[in-house]
Amino acid sequence: MKENSNPQEVTNACDDCGLRSRVWFAGNGTAGFNHRANLKAGGHLGEMFDGRPVIGIANSASDLVPCNSGLTELAEWAVRGVLEAGGFPLVFPTMSIGDSIMRPSGMMYRNLMSMELEELARSNPIDGLILLTGCDNTAPAYVMGAASTGLPTMMIHAGPMLSGNWRAQTLASGTDVYRLNDQARMGDLDASDLDQAEYGISRSVGTCNTMGTACTMGAVLEAMGLSLMGTANIPAVDARKKAAAQRTGRRIVDLVRDQIGIADILTPAAFYNGARTNAAMGGGTNTTAHLVAIAGRLGVPFTIDDMEKYSRDVPLLANVKPSGEYLMEDFYNAGGQAALMNGMAELLDTSALTVSGKTIGDEIASARIWDPKIITTPDKPFSTVPALAVLRGSLAPRGAIIKATAADPRLLDHRGKAVVFESIEDLDARLDSDDLEVDADSVLVLRGIGPTSYPGAPELGNIKIPRKLLEQGITDIIRISDGRMSGTAFGTVVLQVTPEAAAGGPLALIRDGDVIHLDVANRRLDVEVSEDELEQRRREWSPPKDTTQRGFRRLYIDHVLQADEGFDFDFLRGSSGAPPMLRRPY
Repeated sequence: MKENSNPQEVTNACDDCGLRSRVWFAGNGTAGFNHRANLKAGGHLGEMFDGRPVIGIANSASDLVPCNSGLTELAEWAVRGVLEAGGFPLVFPTMSIGDSIMRPSGMMYRNLMSMELEELARSNPIDGLILLTGCDNTAPAYVMGAASTGLPTMMIHAGPMLSGNWRAQTLASGTDVYRLNDQARMGDLDASDLDQAEYGISRSVGTCNTMGTACTMGAVLEAMGLSLMGTANIPAVDARKKAAAQRTGRRIVDLVRDQIGIADILTPAAFYNGARTNAAMGGGTNTTAHLVAIAGRLGVPFTIDDMEKYSRDVPLLANVKPSGEYLMEDFYNAGGQAALMNGMAELLDTSALTVSGKTIGDEIASARIWDPKIITTPDKPFSTVPALAVLRGSLAPRGAIIKATAADPRLLDHRGKAVVFESIEDLDARLDSDDLEVDADSVLVLRGIGPTSYPGAPELGNIKIPRKLLEQGITDIIRISDGRMSGTAFGTVVLQVTPEAAAGGPLALIRDGDVIHLDVANRRLDVEVSEDELEQRRREWSPPKDTTQRGFRRLYIDHVLQADEGFDFDFLRGSSGAPPMLRRPY
Protein backbone atom coordinates (compact mmCIF):
# COMPACT_ATOMS: atom_id res chain seq x y z
CA MET A 1 0.00 0.00 0.00
CA LYS A 2 1.44 3.37 -1.01
CA GLU A 3 1.14 6.09 1.59
CA ASN A 4 2.49 9.57 2.14
CA SER A 5 2.31 11.39 5.44
CA ASN A 6 2.06 14.77 3.71
CA PRO A 7 -1.25 15.19 1.91
CA GLN A 8 0.10 18.21 0.05
CA GLU A 9 2.60 15.96 -1.75
CA VAL A 10 0.07 13.38 -2.92
CA THR A 11 -1.07 13.76 -6.50
CA ASN A 12 -4.64 13.60 -7.71
CA ALA A 13 -3.98 10.22 -9.35
CA CYS A 14 -4.86 8.01 -6.35
CA ASP A 15 -6.31 4.99 -8.11
CA ASP A 16 -3.33 2.89 -6.95
CA CYS A 17 -2.84 4.36 -3.47
CA GLY A 18 -4.93 1.67 -1.72
CA LEU A 19 -7.22 3.89 0.33
CA ARG A 20 -10.44 5.30 -1.04
CA SER A 21 -10.24 8.21 1.40
CA ARG A 22 -7.09 9.55 -0.30
CA VAL A 23 -9.25 10.54 -3.27
CA TRP A 24 -11.12 12.91 -0.97
CA PHE A 25 -8.28 14.26 1.16
CA ALA A 26 -5.07 14.27 -0.88
CA GLY A 27 -3.59 17.06 -2.98
CA ASN A 28 -3.64 20.86 -3.25
CA GLY A 29 -6.76 21.20 -5.39
CA THR A 30 -10.06 22.65 -4.29
CA ALA A 31 -11.54 19.17 -3.69
CA GLY A 32 -8.94 18.17 -1.13
CA PHE A 33 -8.96 21.62 0.45
CA ASN A 34 -12.75 21.67 0.84
CA HIS A 35 -13.00 18.13 2.16
CA ARG A 36 -10.31 18.68 4.76
CA ALA A 37 -11.62 22.12 5.72
CA ASN A 38 -15.16 20.89 6.27
CA LEU A 39 -14.09 18.05 8.53
CA LYS A 40 -11.75 20.35 10.43
CA ALA A 41 -14.92 22.19 11.44
CA GLY A 42 -15.42 19.26 13.81
CA GLY A 43 -12.05 19.90 15.43
CA HIS A 44 -10.14 17.10 13.71
CA LEU A 45 -6.37 17.56 13.67
CA GLY A 46 -4.57 18.00 10.39
CA GLU A 47 -2.69 14.76 10.93
CA MET A 48 -5.95 12.87 10.48
CA PHE A 49 -5.59 13.55 6.75
CA ASP A 50 -2.06 12.19 6.40
CA GLY A 51 -3.11 9.00 4.67
CA ARG A 52 -4.32 6.96 7.63
CA PRO A 53 -7.34 4.64 7.12
CA VAL A 54 -10.73 6.28 7.58
CA ILE A 55 -13.07 4.02 9.56
CA GLY A 56 -16.80 4.63 9.26
CA ILE A 57 -18.61 3.60 12.43
CA ALA A 58 -22.23 2.99 11.48
CA ASN A 59 -24.45 3.66 14.48
CA SER A 60 -28.00 2.32 14.52
CA ALA A 61 -28.83 3.71 17.97
CA SER A 62 -32.35 5.07 18.39
CA ASP A 63 -34.82 5.75 21.18
CA LEU A 64 -37.37 4.08 18.93
CA VAL A 65 -35.40 0.83 19.18
CA PRO A 66 -34.62 0.11 22.85
CA CYS A 67 -32.43 -2.85 21.84
CA ASN A 68 -30.04 -0.41 20.15
CA SER A 69 -30.23 2.55 22.51
CA GLY A 70 -26.89 1.76 24.16
CA LEU A 71 -24.89 1.72 20.94
CA THR A 72 -23.81 5.36 21.03
CA GLU A 73 -21.70 4.64 24.10
CA LEU A 74 -20.16 1.65 22.33
CA ALA A 75 -19.34 3.91 19.37
CA GLU A 76 -17.23 6.06 21.70
CA TRP A 77 -15.21 3.03 22.76
CA ALA A 78 -14.80 1.94 19.14
CA VAL A 79 -13.49 5.43 18.36
CA ARG A 80 -10.85 4.99 21.06
CA GLY A 81 -9.66 1.78 19.49
CA VAL A 82 -9.46 3.26 15.98
CA LEU A 83 -7.42 6.21 17.24
CA GLU A 84 -5.08 3.92 19.17
CA ALA A 85 -4.41 1.92 16.00
CA GLY A 86 -3.66 5.02 13.94
CA GLY A 87 -6.95 5.28 12.09
CA PHE A 88 -9.34 8.19 11.57
CA PRO A 89 -12.77 7.31 13.08
CA LEU A 90 -15.94 8.94 11.79
CA VAL A 91 -19.23 7.97 13.41
CA PHE A 92 -22.35 8.30 11.31
CA PRO A 93 -26.01 7.53 12.07
CA THR A 94 -28.40 5.52 9.96
CA MET A 95 -32.02 4.55 10.32
CA SER A 96 -32.74 1.99 13.01
CA ILE A 97 -35.22 -0.84 12.71
CA GLY A 98 -36.70 -2.84 15.53
CA ASP A 99 -39.43 -5.44 15.57
CA SER A 100 -40.38 -4.53 19.13
CA ILE A 101 -42.55 -1.53 18.20
CA MET A 102 -42.16 -0.93 14.45
CA ARG A 103 -45.12 -1.61 12.15
CA PRO A 104 -45.97 -3.27 9.88
CA SER A 105 -42.66 -5.14 10.10
CA GLY A 106 -39.00 -4.50 10.72
CA MET A 107 -38.27 -6.92 7.90
CA MET A 108 -39.88 -4.56 5.42
CA TYR A 109 -37.28 -1.93 6.23
CA ARG A 110 -34.26 -4.26 6.36
CA ASN A 111 -33.57 -3.76 2.66
CA LEU A 112 -33.95 0.02 2.97
CA MET A 113 -31.47 0.12 5.85
CA SER A 114 -29.02 -1.99 3.86
CA MET A 115 -29.31 0.39 0.91
CA GLU A 116 -28.74 3.40 3.15
CA LEU A 117 -25.56 1.92 4.60
CA GLU A 118 -24.27 0.94 1.16
CA GLU A 119 -24.89 4.37 -0.33
CA LEU A 120 -23.35 6.20 2.64
CA ALA A 121 -20.26 4.00 2.42
CA ARG A 122 -19.96 4.44 -1.34
CA SER A 123 -20.43 8.20 -1.35
CA ASN A 124 -18.12 9.06 1.54
CA PRO A 125 -14.38 8.68 2.24
CA ILE A 126 -14.66 5.37 4.08
CA ASP A 127 -11.97 2.68 3.91
CA GLY A 128 -13.44 0.26 6.46
CA LEU A 129 -16.67 -0.23 8.39
CA ILE A 130 -17.61 -0.99 11.98
CA LEU A 131 -21.26 -2.01 12.24
CA LEU A 132 -23.02 -1.29 15.54
CA THR A 133 -26.03 -3.59 15.46
CA GLY A 134 -28.74 -4.83 17.77
CA CYS A 135 -32.41 -5.61 17.17
CA ASP A 136 -33.48 -8.44 14.90
CA ASN A 137 -33.12 -7.02 11.40
CA THR A 138 -30.37 -4.51 12.16
CA ALA A 139 -27.46 -6.93 11.92
CA PRO A 140 -28.54 -8.54 8.63
CA ALA A 141 -29.42 -5.14 7.16
CA TYR A 142 -25.98 -3.74 7.93
CA VAL A 143 -24.17 -6.88 6.81
CA MET A 144 -26.14 -6.96 3.55
CA GLY A 145 -25.20 -3.33 2.89
CA ALA A 146 -21.56 -3.91 3.79
CA ALA A 147 -21.48 -7.03 1.63
CA SER A 148 -22.59 -4.93 -1.32
CA THR A 149 -19.62 -2.59 -0.81
CA GLY A 150 -16.91 -5.21 -0.35
CA LEU A 151 -15.16 -3.03 2.26
CA PRO A 152 -13.27 -4.44 5.25
CA THR A 153 -15.98 -4.84 7.88
CA MET A 154 -16.39 -5.79 11.53
CA MET A 155 -19.54 -6.02 13.62
CA ILE A 156 -20.24 -5.15 17.25
CA HIS A 157 -23.50 -6.58 18.51
CA ALA A 158 -25.45 -4.76 21.24
CA GLY A 159 -25.81 -7.91 23.29
CA PRO A 160 -28.75 -9.20 25.34
CA MET A 161 -30.49 -7.26 28.09
CA LEU A 162 -30.30 -8.49 31.66
CA SER A 163 -32.30 -11.58 32.57
CA GLY A 164 -35.86 -10.71 33.49
CA ASN A 165 -37.21 -11.13 37.00
CA TRP A 166 -40.67 -10.56 38.47
CA ARG A 167 -42.20 -11.96 41.65
CA ALA A 168 -39.16 -14.23 42.04
CA GLN A 169 -39.77 -15.65 38.57
CA THR A 170 -37.16 -15.52 35.82
CA LEU A 171 -38.78 -13.90 32.78
CA ALA A 172 -37.67 -14.34 29.21
CA SER A 173 -38.11 -11.67 26.54
CA GLY A 174 -40.82 -12.56 24.08
CA THR A 175 -41.20 -16.14 25.25
CA ASP A 176 -42.86 -15.17 28.55
CA VAL A 177 -44.78 -12.33 26.90
CA TYR A 178 -46.89 -14.96 25.16
CA ARG A 179 -47.38 -16.89 28.42
CA LEU A 180 -48.34 -13.79 30.41
CA ASN A 181 -50.70 -12.69 27.67
CA ASP A 182 -52.47 -16.05 27.77
CA GLN A 183 -52.83 -15.71 31.56
CA ALA A 184 -54.36 -12.26 31.08
CA ARG A 185 -56.76 -13.64 28.46
CA MET A 186 -57.85 -16.25 30.99
CA GLY A 187 -58.37 -13.57 33.66
CA ASP A 188 -55.50 -14.72 35.89
CA LEU A 189 -53.61 -11.38 35.58
CA ASP A 190 -55.00 -7.85 35.61
CA ALA A 191 -53.63 -4.57 34.19
CA SER A 192 -51.66 -3.81 37.36
CA ASP A 193 -49.98 -7.21 37.24
CA LEU A 194 -49.00 -6.70 33.62
CA ASP A 195 -47.62 -3.21 34.33
CA GLN A 196 -45.24 -4.64 36.93
CA ALA A 197 -44.35 -7.60 34.72
CA GLU A 198 -43.43 -5.26 31.86
CA TYR A 199 -40.71 -3.64 33.99
CA GLY A 200 -39.57 -7.03 35.24
CA ILE A 201 -39.20 -8.55 31.81
CA SER A 202 -37.23 -5.60 30.38
CA ARG A 203 -34.65 -4.61 33.00
CA SER A 204 -32.05 -2.90 30.81
CA VAL A 205 -31.17 -1.82 27.31
CA GLY A 206 -30.08 -4.57 24.93
CA THR A 207 -31.71 -7.14 22.72
CA CYS A 208 -34.08 -9.89 23.82
CA ASN A 209 -32.45 -12.09 26.43
CA THR A 210 -33.52 -15.31 24.71
CA MET A 211 -32.16 -17.02 21.60
CA GLY A 212 -34.42 -14.84 19.49
CA THR A 213 -33.49 -13.42 16.12
CA ALA A 214 -31.30 -10.63 17.53
CA CYS A 215 -29.06 -12.82 19.69
CA THR A 216 -29.13 -15.56 17.09
CA MET A 217 -27.89 -13.26 14.33
CA GLY A 218 -25.23 -11.76 16.60
CA ALA A 219 -23.98 -15.24 17.46
CA VAL A 220 -24.25 -16.65 13.94
CA LEU A 221 -22.37 -13.75 12.36
CA GLU A 222 -19.68 -14.12 15.03
CA ALA A 223 -19.48 -17.82 14.17
CA MET A 224 -19.05 -16.74 10.55
CA GLY A 225 -16.03 -14.68 11.56
CA LEU A 226 -17.41 -11.13 11.34
CA SER A 227 -17.00 -10.24 15.03
CA LEU A 228 -14.19 -10.84 17.47
CA MET A 229 -14.84 -14.22 19.06
CA GLY A 230 -16.68 -14.10 22.37
CA THR A 231 -18.04 -10.58 22.01
CA ALA A 232 -21.58 -10.98 20.64
CA ASN A 233 -23.01 -12.76 23.70
CA ILE A 234 -21.69 -10.25 26.25
CA PRO A 235 -24.73 -8.65 27.95
CA ALA A 236 -25.40 -5.11 26.77
CA VAL A 237 -24.64 -3.46 30.12
CA ASP A 238 -21.59 -5.58 30.93
CA ALA A 239 -18.34 -3.55 31.03
CA ARG A 240 -16.72 -6.18 28.81
CA LYS A 241 -18.91 -5.00 25.93
CA LYS A 242 -17.08 -1.65 25.95
CA ALA A 243 -13.72 -3.40 25.92
CA ALA A 244 -14.94 -5.47 22.96
CA ALA A 245 -15.84 -2.30 21.07
CA GLN A 246 -12.41 -0.83 21.76
CA ARG A 247 -10.64 -3.98 20.54
CA THR A 248 -12.82 -3.95 17.44
CA GLY A 249 -11.76 -0.37 16.74
CA ARG A 250 -8.13 -1.38 16.91
CA ARG A 251 -8.52 -4.42 14.70
CA ILE A 252 -10.50 -2.83 11.84
CA VAL A 253 -7.55 -0.54 11.07
CA ASP A 254 -5.35 -3.59 10.52
CA LEU A 255 -8.00 -5.18 8.27
CA VAL A 256 -7.96 -2.10 6.06
CA ARG A 257 -4.17 -1.99 5.92
CA ASP A 258 -4.08 -5.70 5.06
CA GLN A 259 -6.88 -5.18 2.50
CA ILE A 260 -9.07 -7.97 3.91
CA GLY A 261 -12.58 -7.26 2.67
CA ILE A 262 -15.87 -8.66 3.90
CA ALA A 263 -15.94 -11.21 1.08
CA ASP A 264 -12.67 -12.66 2.38
CA ILE A 265 -14.48 -13.46 5.64
CA LEU A 266 -17.98 -14.41 4.48
CA THR A 267 -16.92 -17.36 2.34
CA PRO A 268 -18.88 -20.58 1.69
CA ALA A 269 -17.09 -22.07 4.73
CA ALA A 270 -18.43 -19.21 6.86
CA PHE A 271 -22.01 -19.90 5.77
CA TYR A 272 -21.49 -23.58 6.54
CA ASN A 273 -20.36 -22.69 10.06
CA GLY A 274 -23.18 -20.18 10.48
CA ALA A 275 -25.86 -22.71 9.56
CA ARG A 276 -24.45 -25.40 11.82
CA THR A 277 -23.97 -23.08 14.77
CA ASN A 278 -27.52 -21.79 14.36
CA ALA A 279 -28.78 -25.36 14.61
CA ALA A 280 -26.70 -26.14 17.70
CA MET A 281 -28.02 -23.01 19.45
CA GLY A 282 -31.64 -23.60 18.51
CA GLY A 283 -31.53 -20.32 16.60
CA GLY A 284 -34.51 -18.47 15.22
CA THR A 285 -36.29 -19.31 11.97
CA ASN A 286 -35.49 -15.87 10.57
CA THR A 287 -31.81 -16.82 10.30
CA THR A 288 -32.48 -18.76 7.11
CA ALA A 289 -33.87 -15.80 5.19
CA HIS A 290 -31.13 -13.49 6.46
CA LEU A 291 -28.27 -15.82 5.51
CA VAL A 292 -29.78 -16.43 2.08
CA ALA A 293 -30.07 -12.67 1.55
CA ILE A 294 -26.49 -11.98 2.67
CA ALA A 295 -25.18 -14.76 0.45
CA GLY A 296 -27.14 -13.29 -2.45
CA ARG A 297 -25.37 -9.96 -2.02
CA LEU A 298 -21.97 -11.66 -2.13
CA GLY A 299 -22.68 -14.05 -4.94
CA VAL A 300 -22.06 -17.00 -2.59
CA PRO A 301 -24.12 -20.07 -3.49
CA PHE A 302 -26.29 -20.69 -0.41
CA THR A 303 -29.96 -21.66 -0.39
CA ILE A 304 -32.61 -22.78 2.07
CA ASP A 305 -31.73 -26.34 1.02
CA ASP A 306 -28.13 -25.73 2.09
CA MET A 307 -29.42 -24.45 5.43
CA GLU A 308 -31.40 -27.67 5.80
CA LYS A 309 -28.52 -29.89 4.67
CA TYR A 310 -25.96 -28.28 6.96
CA SER A 311 -28.35 -28.32 9.94
CA ARG A 312 -29.82 -31.80 9.71
CA ASP A 313 -27.15 -33.75 11.63
CA VAL A 314 -26.49 -31.06 14.28
CA PRO A 315 -28.10 -31.73 17.69
CA LEU A 316 -29.27 -29.04 20.11
CA LEU A 317 -26.32 -28.08 22.33
CA ALA A 318 -27.55 -24.85 23.94
CA ASN A 319 -30.19 -25.10 26.66
CA VAL A 320 -31.53 -21.60 26.03
CA LYS A 321 -35.12 -20.40 25.65
CA PRO A 322 -37.29 -20.80 23.66
CA SER A 323 -35.84 -24.26 22.89
CA GLY A 324 -34.47 -24.74 26.41
CA GLU A 325 -34.59 -23.43 29.97
CA TYR A 326 -31.99 -20.67 30.40
CA LEU A 327 -31.34 -17.14 29.13
CA MET A 328 -28.54 -15.50 27.16
CA GLU A 329 -26.81 -14.08 30.24
CA ASP A 330 -26.58 -17.64 31.56
CA PHE A 331 -25.31 -18.84 28.18
CA TYR A 332 -22.51 -16.27 28.20
CA ASN A 333 -21.50 -17.12 31.76
CA ALA A 334 -21.47 -20.84 30.88
CA GLY A 335 -18.79 -20.22 28.25
CA GLY A 336 -20.76 -18.62 25.46
CA GLN A 337 -20.24 -18.85 21.75
CA ALA A 338 -16.62 -19.98 21.75
CA ALA A 339 -17.30 -22.79 24.24
CA LEU A 340 -20.26 -24.03 22.23
CA MET A 341 -18.21 -24.04 19.03
CA ASN A 342 -15.20 -25.71 20.64
CA GLY A 343 -17.46 -28.47 21.91
CA MET A 344 -18.80 -29.06 18.39
CA ALA A 345 -15.53 -28.40 16.56
CA GLU A 346 -15.74 -31.67 14.63
CA LEU A 347 -18.97 -30.40 13.07
CA LEU A 348 -17.39 -27.14 11.82
CA ASP A 349 -14.95 -25.98 9.17
CA THR A 350 -12.32 -24.76 11.59
CA SER A 351 -10.09 -23.45 8.79
CA ALA A 352 -12.45 -20.53 8.07
CA LEU A 353 -10.84 -17.10 8.48
CA THR A 354 -12.12 -14.56 11.01
CA VAL A 355 -11.67 -10.80 11.33
CA SER A 356 -9.02 -11.39 13.98
CA GLY A 357 -6.75 -12.78 11.28
CA LYS A 358 -6.92 -16.21 12.93
CA THR A 359 -9.01 -19.20 11.94
CA ILE A 360 -12.13 -20.31 13.75
CA GLY A 361 -10.16 -23.28 15.05
CA ASP A 362 -7.53 -21.02 16.59
CA GLU A 363 -10.15 -18.72 18.11
CA ILE A 364 -12.11 -21.45 19.89
CA ALA A 365 -9.25 -23.76 20.88
CA SER A 366 -8.90 -22.53 24.46
CA ALA A 367 -12.62 -22.06 25.21
CA ARG A 368 -14.24 -24.21 27.89
CA ILE A 369 -17.79 -25.12 28.92
CA TRP A 370 -18.26 -23.99 32.52
CA ASP A 371 -21.83 -25.21 33.02
CA PRO A 372 -22.89 -28.38 31.16
CA LYS A 373 -26.51 -27.77 32.15
CA ILE A 374 -26.50 -24.86 29.68
CA ILE A 375 -23.95 -25.82 27.02
CA THR A 376 -23.17 -29.40 26.10
CA THR A 377 -21.40 -31.45 23.42
CA PRO A 378 -22.69 -33.68 20.60
CA ASP A 379 -22.20 -36.86 22.66
CA LYS A 380 -24.66 -35.56 25.30
CA PRO A 381 -27.12 -33.32 23.41
CA PHE A 382 -30.20 -31.71 24.88
CA SER A 383 -32.14 -32.88 21.83
CA THR A 384 -31.40 -34.78 18.65
CA VAL A 385 -34.37 -33.20 16.87
CA PRO A 386 -32.93 -30.80 14.28
CA ALA A 387 -33.55 -27.21 15.35
CA LEU A 388 -34.63 -26.22 11.87
CA ALA A 389 -36.47 -28.12 9.18
CA VAL A 390 -37.25 -26.98 5.64
CA LEU A 391 -40.53 -28.50 4.52
CA ARG A 392 -41.83 -29.03 1.01
CA GLY A 393 -44.98 -30.51 -0.44
CA SER A 394 -48.24 -29.63 -2.11
CA LEU A 395 -48.80 -26.77 0.36
CA ALA A 396 -45.26 -25.38 0.12
CA PRO A 397 -43.76 -26.11 -3.32
CA ARG A 398 -40.80 -23.77 -2.73
CA GLY A 399 -40.44 -24.42 0.96
CA ALA A 400 -41.60 -23.59 4.48
CA ILE A 401 -39.75 -23.55 7.79
CA ILE A 402 -40.40 -24.96 11.25
CA LYS A 403 -38.33 -24.66 14.43
CA ALA A 404 -38.79 -28.26 15.51
CA THR A 405 -36.97 -27.92 18.84
CA ALA A 406 -39.59 -25.41 19.99
CA ALA A 407 -42.53 -27.58 18.93
CA ASP A 408 -44.61 -30.19 20.74
CA PRO A 409 -43.07 -33.54 19.67
CA ARG A 410 -46.48 -35.19 19.36
CA LEU A 411 -47.43 -32.74 16.60
CA LEU A 412 -44.39 -33.27 14.39
CA ASP A 413 -46.29 -35.97 12.47
CA HIS A 414 -49.93 -34.92 12.45
CA ARG A 415 -53.01 -34.72 10.27
CA GLY A 416 -55.71 -32.21 11.04
CA LYS A 417 -58.51 -30.21 9.52
CA ALA A 418 -57.77 -26.62 8.50
CA VAL A 419 -59.34 -23.64 10.23
CA VAL A 420 -58.63 -20.79 7.82
CA PHE A 421 -58.25 -17.07 8.52
CA GLU A 422 -58.10 -14.70 5.55
CA SER A 423 -56.13 -11.97 7.28
CA ILE A 424 -54.81 -10.87 10.65
CA GLU A 425 -57.97 -8.79 11.06
CA ASP A 426 -60.09 -11.89 10.45
CA LEU A 427 -58.00 -13.78 12.99
CA ASP A 428 -58.38 -11.09 15.64
CA ALA A 429 -62.13 -10.97 15.11
CA ARG A 430 -62.81 -14.71 15.34
CA LEU A 431 -59.99 -16.49 17.22
CA ASP A 432 -61.57 -16.29 20.68
CA SER A 433 -65.17 -16.65 19.51
CA ASP A 434 -67.20 -19.37 21.17
CA ASP A 435 -68.53 -20.20 17.70
CA LEU A 436 -65.08 -21.03 16.26
CA GLU A 437 -65.09 -24.66 15.15
CA VAL A 438 -61.73 -25.78 16.43
CA ASP A 439 -60.32 -28.62 18.52
CA ALA A 440 -56.93 -29.94 19.61
CA ASP A 441 -56.37 -31.68 16.26
CA SER A 442 -57.15 -28.62 14.14
CA VAL A 443 -54.57 -26.83 12.00
CA LEU A 444 -54.84 -23.03 12.09
CA VAL A 445 -54.04 -21.43 8.73
CA LEU A 446 -53.40 -17.70 8.40
CA ARG A 447 -52.75 -16.15 5.00
CA GLY A 448 -52.19 -12.62 3.85
CA ILE A 449 -49.10 -11.91 5.99
CA GLY A 450 -46.44 -12.65 3.38
CA PRO A 451 -43.81 -10.30 1.97
CA THR A 452 -46.04 -8.47 -0.50
CA SER A 453 -49.45 -8.74 1.15
CA TYR A 454 -49.04 -7.26 4.62
CA PRO A 455 -46.39 -6.11 3.50
CA GLY A 456 -43.06 -7.26 4.90
CA ALA A 457 -43.87 -10.73 6.26
CA PRO A 458 -44.53 -9.57 9.85
CA GLU A 459 -43.91 -11.71 12.91
CA LEU A 460 -47.54 -12.69 13.26
CA GLY A 461 -47.16 -16.36 12.40
CA ASN A 462 -47.09 -17.45 16.05
CA ILE A 463 -50.88 -17.48 16.20
CA LYS A 464 -52.37 -17.50 19.68
CA ILE A 465 -54.13 -20.62 20.90
CA PRO A 466 -57.92 -20.06 20.72
CA ARG A 467 -59.35 -19.27 24.13
CA LYS A 468 -61.72 -22.24 24.12
CA LEU A 469 -58.68 -24.55 23.76
CA LEU A 470 -56.73 -22.73 26.48
CA GLU A 471 -59.68 -23.36 28.80
CA GLN A 472 -59.28 -27.07 28.05
CA GLY A 473 -55.58 -26.93 28.99
CA ILE A 474 -54.33 -27.17 25.40
CA THR A 475 -51.16 -25.15 24.92
CA ASP A 476 -50.03 -26.07 21.40
CA ILE A 477 -51.58 -26.87 18.05
CA ILE A 478 -50.23 -26.65 14.51
CA ARG A 479 -50.23 -23.16 13.02
CA ILE A 480 -49.30 -22.36 9.41
CA SER A 481 -48.79 -19.02 7.64
CA ASP A 482 -46.86 -17.21 4.91
CA GLY A 483 -45.43 -14.81 7.53
CA ARG A 484 -42.69 -15.06 10.12
CA MET A 485 -42.52 -15.30 13.90
CA SER A 486 -40.20 -13.90 16.51
CA GLY A 487 -37.21 -16.05 17.33
CA THR A 488 -38.35 -15.79 20.95
CA ALA A 489 -41.59 -17.61 20.13
CA PHE A 490 -42.34 -21.30 20.52
CA GLY A 491 -44.86 -23.90 19.44
CA THR A 492 -45.57 -26.07 16.42
CA VAL A 493 -45.53 -23.20 13.97
CA VAL A 494 -44.88 -23.52 10.23
CA LEU A 495 -43.68 -20.27 8.69
CA GLN A 496 -42.67 -18.57 5.46
CA VAL A 497 -44.81 -20.85 3.27
CA THR A 498 -43.65 -20.14 -0.28
CA PRO A 499 -45.07 -18.96 -2.59
CA GLU A 500 -47.15 -16.72 -0.34
CA ALA A 501 -50.94 -16.65 -0.71
CA ALA A 502 -50.96 -13.21 -2.36
CA ALA A 503 -48.68 -14.56 -5.09
CA GLY A 504 -51.11 -17.40 -5.83
CA GLY A 505 -49.38 -20.09 -3.80
CA PRO A 506 -51.36 -23.13 -2.67
CA LEU A 507 -51.90 -21.47 0.71
CA ALA A 508 -54.39 -19.18 -1.06
CA LEU A 509 -56.51 -22.20 -2.03
CA ILE A 510 -56.94 -23.87 1.38
CA ARG A 511 -60.50 -24.07 2.72
CA ASP A 512 -61.95 -24.89 6.13
CA GLY A 513 -61.99 -28.64 6.64
CA ASP A 514 -59.16 -29.49 4.22
CA VAL A 515 -56.88 -32.10 5.76
CA ILE A 516 -53.28 -30.91 6.18
CA HIS A 517 -50.46 -33.33 6.92
CA LEU A 518 -47.29 -32.13 8.68
CA ASP A 519 -44.49 -34.71 8.61
CA VAL A 520 -41.29 -33.13 9.91
CA ALA A 521 -39.24 -36.33 9.81
CA ASN A 522 -39.79 -36.55 6.05
CA ARG A 523 -39.76 -32.77 5.59
CA ARG A 524 -43.27 -32.71 4.14
CA LEU A 525 -46.17 -30.25 4.31
CA ASP A 526 -49.15 -31.36 2.23
CA VAL A 527 -52.80 -30.60 1.80
CA GLU A 528 -54.75 -33.76 1.05
CA VAL A 529 -56.85 -32.32 -1.72
CA SER A 530 -56.70 -33.60 -5.30
CA GLU A 531 -54.78 -31.63 -7.89
CA ASP A 532 -57.96 -31.39 -9.97
CA GLU A 533 -59.78 -29.74 -7.08
CA LEU A 534 -56.87 -27.38 -6.43
CA GLU A 535 -56.78 -26.45 -10.10
CA GLN A 536 -60.48 -25.65 -10.04
CA ARG A 537 -59.91 -23.42 -7.01
CA ARG A 538 -57.03 -21.69 -8.84
CA ARG A 539 -59.36 -20.77 -11.66
CA GLU A 540 -61.80 -19.26 -9.17
CA TRP A 541 -59.11 -17.39 -7.21
CA SER A 542 -58.22 -13.76 -7.81
CA PRO A 543 -55.30 -11.90 -6.22
CA PRO A 544 -56.02 -9.42 -3.43
CA LYS A 545 -56.35 -5.80 -4.49
CA ASP A 546 -53.20 -3.76 -3.94
CA THR A 547 -53.93 -0.17 -2.93
CA THR A 548 -50.35 0.94 -2.24
CA GLN A 549 -49.63 4.01 -4.36
CA ARG A 550 -46.23 5.43 -3.52
CA GLY A 551 -43.00 5.53 -1.56
CA PHE A 552 -40.85 2.75 -0.21
CA ARG A 553 -43.80 0.41 0.28
CA ARG A 554 -44.50 0.59 -3.44
CA LEU A 555 -40.86 -0.14 -4.20
CA TYR A 556 -40.89 -3.00 -1.71
CA ILE A 557 -43.97 -4.70 -3.11
CA ASP A 558 -42.75 -4.37 -6.68
CA HIS A 559 -39.26 -5.79 -6.06
CA VAL A 560 -39.20 -8.00 -2.95
CA LEU A 561 -38.34 -11.66 -3.50
CA GLN A 562 -40.10 -14.52 -1.77
CA ALA A 563 -38.94 -16.14 1.48
CA ASP A 564 -36.86 -18.84 -0.20
CA GLU A 565 -34.73 -16.08 -1.75
CA GLY A 566 -34.33 -14.18 1.50
CA PHE A 567 -36.90 -11.36 1.08
CA ASP A 568 -34.21 -9.25 -0.64
CA PHE A 569 -34.82 -6.96 -3.61
CA ASP A 570 -34.40 -8.48 -7.04
CA PHE A 571 -32.10 -5.64 -8.16
CA LEU A 572 -29.68 -6.09 -5.24
CA ARG A 573 -28.71 -9.70 -5.89
CA GLY A 574 -25.16 -10.53 -6.93
CA SER A 575 -21.73 -9.37 -5.87
CA SER A 576 -21.28 -5.61 -6.19
CA GLY A 577 -17.58 -5.45 -5.43
CA ALA A 578 -15.67 -2.67 -3.75
CA PRO A 579 -16.91 0.91 -4.17
CA PRO A 580 -15.24 2.65 -7.09
CA MET A 581 -13.02 5.69 -6.68
CA LEU A 582 -15.70 8.27 -7.35
CA ARG A 583 -15.12 11.19 -9.70
CA ARG A 584 -14.11 14.45 -8.10
CA PRO A 585 -16.92 16.99 -7.79
CA TYR A 586 -14.60 19.96 -8.40
